[in-house]
Amino acid sequence: MPIFGALRGDTLEFLLADATLVTRRAGEYFFHEGERAESMYVLEQGRVDVLKHWNGDDWKLHRFDAGQCFGEMALIDLFPRSASVRAVDDCRAIEFGSAALYRLFEHDAEQFALIQMNISREVSRRLRATDELLFRARMGEDLDPTTAADLFRNN
Repeated sequence: MPIFGALRGDTLEFLLADATLVTRRAGEYFFHEGERAESMYVLEQGRVDVLKHWNGDDWKLHRFDAGQCFGEMALIDLFPRSASVRAVDDCRAIEFGSAALYRLFEHDAEQFALIQMNISREVSRRLRATDELLFRARMGEDLDPTTAADLFRNN
């Protein structure tokens, strides 16, 4: 799981000690767009769709698989959820919030910085993929869903 990359085992145990294991059945939501954002999730099992509501409909932005994280912006910008996340399959995810990261900071600032860098890398990777899609759309390229999925998976 990239979000935990290069963390020491004891740090991972410390961080996960207060984490919550969350399950959702296929079709259930982890959270909805506009809700207060206080935590992020690391998907252990299943797949989820990230959905944006527009003109009365939900539009799929991304699909994430086991090992990927979502909701990480909550730990950075403290704004309400920018999208909804719905389970495609039965899912299991690790949920942790800003309080867990603060405790990690107090416990080991170096390991805290490492996980913050991992979160920042993930946000940056997704921003690069989004910029590429926006550029291609502006240039009039007809984007199919596979192109978008590949950009988010490979960048």
